[in-house]
Amino acid sequence: MSEIRSLENASERASLRKTLSRTEIWALAFGAIVGWGWVMMAGRWVGLAGTLGAICAFLIAMVFCSLIGMAYAELTPALPLAGGELVFSYRAVGYNFGWFTGWAMSFAYVAVAAWEGPAFATAVDYLVNLPEIGSIWTIEGYTIYSPWLIVAILGTLFTVGCHYFGMRVTAIFNTIAAIALVVGGLVFSLGSITFGDIANAVPWFQGGADGLIAVLLMAPAMFVGFDVIPQAVEEMSIPLKQVGNLVIFAICLGGLWYILMILGVAFGAPYAFTKAAKIPVADVTVYVMNSKLLGSLVIVAGIGGILTSWNAMYLGGSRIIFAMARAKMLPPIFAKIHPKYGSPYVAILLIGTLGLLGTLTGKNALGWFVDASSFGVVVGYLCVSISFFILKKKKPELKRPFIAPGGRFILSSRYFISMQKMQVL
Repeated sequence: MSEIRSLENASERASLRKTLSRTEIWALAFGAIVGWGWVMMAGRWVGLAGTLGAICAFLIAMVFCSLIGMAYAELTPALPLAGGELVFSYRAVGYNFGWFTGWAMSFAYVAVAAWEGPAFATAVDYLVNLPEIGSIWTIEGYTIYSPWLIVAILGTLFTVGCHYFGMRVTAIFNTIAAIALVVGGLVFSLGSITFGDIANAVPWFQGGADGLIAVLLMAPAMFVGFDVIPQAVEEMSIPLKQVGNLVIFAICLGGLWYILMILGVAFGAPYAFTKAAKIPVADVTVYVMNSKLLGSLVIVAGIGGILTSWNAMYLGGSRIIFAMARAKMLPPIFAKIHPKYGSPYVAILLIGTLGLLGTLTGKNALGWFVDASSFGVVVGYLCVSISFFILKKKKPELKRPFIAPGGRFILSSRYFISMQKMQVL
């Protein structure tokens, strides 16, 4: 129990600075959920389930994720420490369960962070058509060329540098990227709905129950990112009760975003065109608005999504590694805070090193990283649900600035949903 007291006692632990403003927190929360996936996947969702079928699948997924999000919303302001899931599990069950949860979430964050470099280089390649010279090797059918690899490495080094120099630099950069994401995404969705054809959105439902289920199985992964909010709570300068509201609102905002993107790609072009497109959302923009410039703007928005989710994964991964070291689960060197910048710089450099190795895998390795990350996230969600149950019973006196509504029924739903996700994986 001494480790738990040390973890929660500010006088006995290294602490992170409270630097995040309300606007920066919103940019972090939204950007953590909305990454690059909508650019590539929106057309596929419509093809599998139809326009309204895909929307229904995302509405259901939003409700499911909100149920799990309720546990985060209550526990995060109650235990406002970097580490999130680790802290919840540690307080509920003890050291070993916290250790297990911490490793699961570290695995999830690092896997995504490692792939963001290839995603960034792929988006830049669409914009400027990187020359295919200096072939290095081929992985999963994709040949890695020197210019592509250099862009991926430079993007990774830039992200590592932002985080190394502290949350202040990271937050400013993340807010700019989030603004680019929102502007480009709205240009695409509203432009496609306005100038597109409703006939393109037919059929409204496709594939029957199988189509709906196919999209429903993919949709929850698109909401992953709200779990980064607890990792940054120690650095937030807002009232704790607002943190709980932020978690739920971020999930709902993500759901609204995906619905707008589904409508945009459905109205913008016939599905046969979308299916054959290299980067569906960008190509649909060019098709419906007859403007390569606007298509490039959407790619810039997608890059903004890459950068915001990249930031989120580095933040989440470095904070949970930092928290594990602070709880004596990892060597103490990973709990070191930079004396000038206030960043957990050793943990950041570790993730950066793994990210640089990730650039060597090429863009078609996405499936490897998504599968690894999805497994870690679902295990983490299950551990949080269990911790939520236990803390409700063991620690009713714990001060909770945000109380999750719903009573025992909602509690059971959270646990059931987490178990169902485990079975799907």
